[in-house]
This record gives sequence, structure tokens and C-alpha cells, in this order.
Amino acid sequence: MLTQSKKTPLGKVLVGLKFCTVEQVKEGLTHAKTNMMMVGEALMELGYLDDEKLAKALAKQQGVKFVLLNKYELPPDLVGSVGKEIVEEHEIIPVQRKGRNLTVATYRVLEYFALDNLRFILGSEVDWVMAPENQIRTAMKKYYGIGGMGDIVNGEGEAISYKDFDAAELSTDEEEGFVAQLVQLLITDAIKQRASDIHIEPMEEKVRIRYRVDGDCQEMEAPPKRLQGPLIQRVKILAKMKIEEKRVPQDGRIKTRVEGRDIDLRVSCLPCSWGESVVMRILDKAKSLVALETLGVHPTDFDRFQKILKKPNGIFLVTGPTGSGKTTTLYAALTALNKPDVKIITAEDPVEYNLSGINQSQVNHQIQLSFARILRAMLRQAPNIILVGEIRDHETAEIAIQAALTGHLVFSTLHTNDASGALTRLIDMGVKPFLVASAVQAILAQRLVRVLCKHCKQPHTPEPADLKMVGLKPENIRGKTIYHGVGCRECGNAGFRGRMGVYELLEMNPALRELTMKQSSTLKIRAEARQNGMSTLLEDGVRKVLLGTTTIGEILTIAHRDDI
Repeated sequence: MLTQSKKTPLGKVLVGLKFCTVEQVKEGLTHAKTNMMMVGEALMELGYLDDEKLAKALAKQQGVKFVLLNKYELPPDLVGSVGKEIVEEHEIIPVQRKGRNLTVATYRVLEYFALDNLRFILGSEVDWVMAPENQIRTAMKKYYGIGGMGDIVNGEGEAISYKDFDAAELSTDEEEGFVAQLVQLLITDAIKQRASDIHIEPMEEKVRIRYRVDGDCQEMEAPPKRLQGPLIQRVKILAKMKIEEKRVPQDGRIKTRVEGRDIDLRVSCLPCSWGESVVMRILDKAKSLVALETLGVHPTDFDRFQKILKKPNGIFLVTGPTGSGKTTTLYAALTALNKPDVKIITAEDPVEYNLSGINQSQVNHQIQLSFARILRAMLRQAPNIILVGEIRDHETAEIAIQAALTGHLVFSTLHTNDASGALTRLIDMGVKPFLVASAVQAILAQRLVRVLCKHCKQPHTPEPADLKMVGLKPENIRGKTIYHGVGCRECGNAGFRGRMGVYELLEMNPALRELTMKQSSTLKIRAEARQNGMSTLLEDGVRKVLLGTTTIGEILTIAHRDDI
């Protein structure tokens, strides 16, 4: 097998096999980078490649054999040698056994770690071959009853799409397998639509399914009411919750794999009037862990941001409501600071993404493992940088302040409306004003706004009243183009695709420290910060409107002029 360093790039292999042209590979690379996917997936999405050709190219690149699974009938003893859970998790099919050697087929590259893990689980030497994705999924359904991630299949083997689900009539024997496929299809469909959450909400006469896409909930076609119980039960089983407990809220986690990416789902179950309401928060590491440069911070603020991150100690706070992207910003900062000579420890509730090279600890209230308790233990671990998921009480705030004053760089979050409000919030928690003034280095307030779809945005003349709401006059936009979204297939007729941050960066200076020690009002602190170069959320939003990336309507959802 080729070593990692000598492997030919997949694009060159595809061109060499005459499966794609150089221009198509270049387009695929651009599409892959923009949409954060593998180049093979991108070329398939663009229609330049099918799964069979991709599998052949990967086999050549990795130095393994290519097989067509539909030409073989697998014996029952071979199928039984690998458990259903292993097949579902790793998306493999056993194709041959010789003594202690087992050969498995897959449609994606099996890295050394995954291969070593399989050898340990199966107690065998494991080799692998490549096969087309469609044939792997067909075999998973045929031999293990796993529906995969495509259409749901009824008793006659006919594919039923999710939109036809309401009309499906199932026997009792079929129902369990059908519901398992439905849950997998729900997850896959939500990820394809770029959803951040899946909501399963029991109503009096139906089960409502909604996806949250770019911050807005979109209702989907719903399964029949009679599948409410089995559907919620299946989710609870996957999330390792107590299925018999329906009276109290429960939390769990599901790990799955979609389109070659590892996906975590944080699951919350809440008893309601017509049954248990379930929310699955989709944690897609490939798309949520972004670089500091791609956060959308204005160049002026970005330079100040980077200087603050280089400070040896102090507290850096990120504020905003739930779902405003605070965790994404903090993870981007930690990733930029994560170097071999720096020790970073985090206390989170819960740990959303595992970051390589960082020590992450999770709050557990059942055993009284709180933020404050973890934070005390952290200080005995000699860290350089500390992340506290959230400052919720006086005790946590005090310890974080002491850590900052004893030579640690501390990152944390607060729930306040703007940056200046964070200083008064800490004082309200009972922290002495001189400690707040000494320890806090900077505060970043943020919100998320939807980004206009680049495929359908068109020039637009805003109403004078809308301009006034964001502090603009008609003469301010003369010579500039304001856009709005029309709606197209690319954005699902929403006019928007994706979200970006709007920021307000308050950097402490002697005047702000003095105001904090005097317990001055938020308005006075805000006015001084603006004189010191702080752009407000509204001002940063207006900059993004004038750049053509969002709309005035979106900015008005997060801020407007105070004097209106």
C-alpha cells in the first residue's frame, strides 16, 4: 500500500483515468472548498462523476482493490461475523474471510485509526477494498436491514421518499424498520438542507417536523400521527435515554455519519401536553469549526482582536443571546492559539466539539461537578489559557477573575445585550468593581444575520423609513448598491443562504477602567468605548449592508437606532 506522503492527489488520479478533465477538477476543488466537502463529493454533486468512478479512482489512489458487490451473494456465516452496529457505524460490508483475515468493502477511505479500531473490535486482521457507495448501501439494506441514507423502502422493495411518507401504510412487522429508516432520513435530509436543529413536536392531531435553517424554522412534511410514539422512542434509544421515562426532561447524544462526515447530535427531550417534544441540535465539526479569519470580523476590529488574543493574561468575554455563535467564535480563537508550547484547558456544558491538543472537561451537575469546581481544579494543572463555557454565578466569576489576575488568559461567555453591559453584569453578580476593571481585557458582543444568496440577490431601493431606522439618509447610500434576496433553487426560495456574524468589540483602556471602578452606567461606558474606536452592532451591520452581504431588514432584527 502507498504511504501517505506518496499518495497522488485524487484530482490527478481522476484526470489520469480520464474520468474528469483538468477544468472539471479545478471547478470541483473550488466547490469543495466553498461548501467544506471532499473533492470527490463535490465532483459528484456537480455531475462530473458517479460513485463507481469515484470508488475506482480512490482504489487506485490508495493502492487497494476495487470490487462490484452486486456480482456476489454473501454467505450467511460471513454476514453474521460482523455485527449490525459495526456495519452501520463504519459503513462497511464483509466480503471475504480467510482464517483470521477479514476483508471488508467500503466506499470511503479507511484511515489507519479506523482500521486499527476495526481490528480491535472484530478480533481479526482486517483488509479493505473499495466499492461504489450505492452498492454498499444496497448491501447494508439487503443483509443487515439498515436503510442507509437514501429513500425509505417499503415491503415490496419500492423506494418511498420522505414526502410520500404520510401516505404509507405499514404492517406492524414493517413499522420498526421503517421508523429506523425515517429517523436516519430525517437526520440526513436536515444536514443536506444545512439545518442546525431538528424539532419533533407532538400536536393534538399531528406530529410536526421542523428544521431550523439559517436561524428560521421551516416546517417539513410530517409522518402520520400513529408513528409519533415509535419515532420518539427510536430517537431516545439512539441517544441512550431511558425510553420508559416520559415524565421528566432528558438529554442525550447521537453519533452518526452522513456523506462521509462524522456528525454529533445533541438531543433534548421535554414532556409536553401531547407527548414528548424532541430537539436534535446538529453539531457538524467540518462546518462549525471555522478559522478566525472567516468569522466576518471587519478588518479594523480584526486587527484589534488579534492583538487582544496575544495578551498573556486577562479575561476575554463573548456576549450575546443563545444561538448567536459565541461558541464558534471562542473555538476559532482557541484553535488559533493552540500550539505545542501552550496548555489550554476548557470547562464546558456540554463539550460540543472535541478539539485536538486541548484538554476539555464537561460539567456534570449530578455529581456536583460545576464550572466553579472544574475551574478551581484547572488552576492546579498549570494552564496558559482557560475557557469557561459560561459565567453564570458569583463563585464562577470570582474564580475566573482571580485566574486572570494570576497570569492566565481566560475566555468565557455572558448573556448580555451588548459589550458594555457585560461590565455592569459582572458587578451585579457581586464581583468587586476594581477586580472587574483590572481583569477584563476586552468584550466582544455578537449576533448572527442571514447572508444574501449570491445566486439571486438583486439591487433594491430601500424605504426612507428603513434607512432612518439604521441611521442612514438617502444621501449616505448615493453611489452604493443595496441588495435584497429574490429567492431561487439554490437558497430554497428564501433569498438567503448561510449566516455571518455582526460584532461589537470593546477594548478596555484607562478611561473605561476608571468608569468601571466608579460603577458608571452602561450608557457612559458605551459612549467612552465608541470614542475609543468601538463600532456598535448597528454600525457593523450597516457596513455589511453597504457591502451587499445582507439586508437592512436583517440588521433591524438585531439592532436599531436608540433615538427613534
